[in-house]
Amino acid sequence: MEDNRNTKNDMNTLIGNTLRIGVFTACIIALIGGIWYVVSTSGSALPDYKVFSKGDESYTTFEGIFKSVFALSATGWVQLGVVVLMLTPVMRVVLSLVDFSIQRDWLYVVITGIVLLIIVMNSLVGVG
Repeated sequence: MEDNRNTKNDMNTLIGNTLRIGVFTACIIALIGGIWYVVSTSGSALPDYKVFSKGDESYTTFEGIFKSVFALSATGWVQLGVVVLMLTPVMRVVLSLVDFSIQRDWLYVVITGIVLLIIVMNSLVGVG
């Protein structure tokens, strides 16, 4: 009984640390990209914010984001920070699925699996 309680506490600590590290990492990546963007565009003319213009399509896919990160684009780094921030709660669901599997709590394994499937399907298929 004591071993099961220690395993549960260890998993809760792992999940909590994953959330903290994920959010902190996302903030650092986005902050670096944001500072880099401000420094690199400081001499440019201000955009016209009266009219909304759609951004570059390459920043809407994982492939485009990673290509822009490797091309050292400041906007790509900000987008990478957003992706890391979005993946942080998904990692929590994955770790919860592992935890419930270890505990052999099959009802919660099924429920968590359905939640994970919905998240993945919505991320892949999207809306519109």
